[in-house]
Amino acid sequence: MKLYHGSNLEVRVPKILPNLRALDFGAGFYLTSSKRQASTWAKSVARRRRSGNASVSVYTIDDDNLNHLKTLKFETADGDWLDFVVANRKETFEGENYDLVIGPVANDYTLPVIDDYIDGKYKKEEAIERLLPQNLTDQFAFLTNESLKLLTFEESEKL
Repeated sequence: MKLYHGSNLEVRVPKILPNLRALDFGAGFYLTSSKRQASTWAKSVARRRRSGNASVSVYTIDDDNLNHLKTLKFETADGDWLDFVVANRKETFEGENYDLVIGPVANDYTLPVIDDYIDGKYKKEEAIERLLPQNLTDQFAFLTNESLKLLTFEESEKL
């Protein structure tokens, strides 16, 4: 499987950095199967950090290796996904530890819905109804050093 990481620099050796901000699935190294999504992230990070050049780093991982990881996978933005994202964004998650979490990405369009849900403006069912039509791309959050060892850097592309 080919996965992409968007940043303001090439990332040959992925690392798990301490959370500088609350992320959907916690502190980890985030990738996506969508090159377009990674390109969007890269441009956003370069603009936000005002340094480096937008770059997409490309990795491969053997699908068989994924079976050796403790993985949590969300097929869609459902109630369990919403609870998990909210707990991580509020930094209150106290569940099992995983090597890898896979699921839809909360993007600029979904964040207002999630924020309104956190603020109590929407019940869970209404928030999910607003999220489902958004055709969210995926994200793969590698949360342990063991999981990072399974990634093979292939190349990077400056945008």
